[in-house]
Amino acid sequence: MGRLFWKFFLFIWLGQVAAVVGTGTFFWFERQQSHLRADQPPPPPPAFDGHRPPPNEFDHHTPPHHQPPPNGKPPGGPLPMFPMIAALIASLLCAAGVAWYFAKPIRHLRDAFATAAEGNLDTRVGSAMGGRRDELANLGQDFDRMTERLQALMAAQKRLLHDVSHEMRSPLARLQAAIGLARQQPGRVEDSLARIEREGERMNGLISELLTLSRLEAGVSGPQEKVDLGELLGEIVEDARFEGAAEQVGIDYAAAPALFVQANPELLHRAIENVVRNGLRFSPAGKRLRIEAKPEADGMIHLCIADQGIGVPEAELEAIFTPFYRGRNLATGDGYGLGLAIARQVISTVNGKIAAKMKSDGSTGLLVEIVLPAAD
Repeated sequence: MGRLFWKFFLFIWLGQVAAVVGTGTFFWFERQQSHLRADQPPPPPPAFDGHRPPPNEFDHHTPPHHQPPPNGKPPGGPLPMFPMIAALIASLLCAAGVAWYFAKPIRHLRDAFATAAEGNLDTRVGSAMGGRRDELANLGQDFDRMTERLQALMAAQKRLLHDVSHEMRSPLARLQAAIGLARQQPGRVEDSLARIEREGERMNGLISELLTLSRLEAGVSGPQEKVDLGELLGEIVEDARFEGAAEQVGIDYAAAPALFVQANPELLHRAIENVVRNGLRFSPAGKRLRIEAKPEADGMIHLCIADQGIGVPEAELEAIFTPFYRGRNLATGDGYGLGLAIARQVISTVNGKIAAKMKSDGSTGLLVEIVLPAAD
């Protein structure tokens, strides 16, 4: 038994003992007082005033004198020891049961926390709580949710480390190959240096995106200010039209006036630009990318970015926002698989939402919807 059990047991039992002893003593004292009042002689009769004869010993209204008991013992009797002992035993069992009822689930929680501290996050205590419906059962459910969340985070970190190492392996291998080529063929040093420079820029871009994602996941989003979303979208659309011209992809843009949001302008620009560039990357030549922003009646701003590419299977619509994810239809391209993950983190910092959907008209392509709270 743990110390908590004995504390519960001691406090509950002492309380019940005090109640039993106090109640028994009170009733014993009351009985003693009633017998003492009965032993007192009756008050003397009133004096004769000449109007009626004095009472005699044969007057049936005169109470008889109380005679002491023949054995000489006090009329109240001893304390009721047997009922009190029975009550104490019953209180002992009751206190032990109540203490066990509270201490048992806490002991399960303590063992579960100790197991989780050792690194085993598979431990669950919900089943050990039985059919309880109290705060201790809620605490057990909270512990199970906590371990599930920690387990998911640990798995995500392991997957992220694996993906980062995989992404870094390819440019490092090309760097080593370029260095070896420069040593073997001194006449091609310029080509090798150009290759080394490109791979260095690639690694720098990957590390920059990883640092951005890490800061966002840690809650570091920088200062926020009132941003003119129309102006910000105009800059993004201008860059997208310049990039899309080389691939023969057109841009259709429409935005309502006076759209303002409270956000970090640099991060919001990067988030929306990532979604737009993702749409450009997977849009075939001759197709168009549609960007539309409008206010809603509920005080939110609705931004739609729709391409006419090959689309994404419905089962992968949620997974494309996880780091380094490349689905069956997204295996091509020179990205790192971090753009949409960064976009989701940025949008969540301003209490917005982002989601990918299939087009309702049945046409091919991906529709990304961003909902942002409008600033006053």
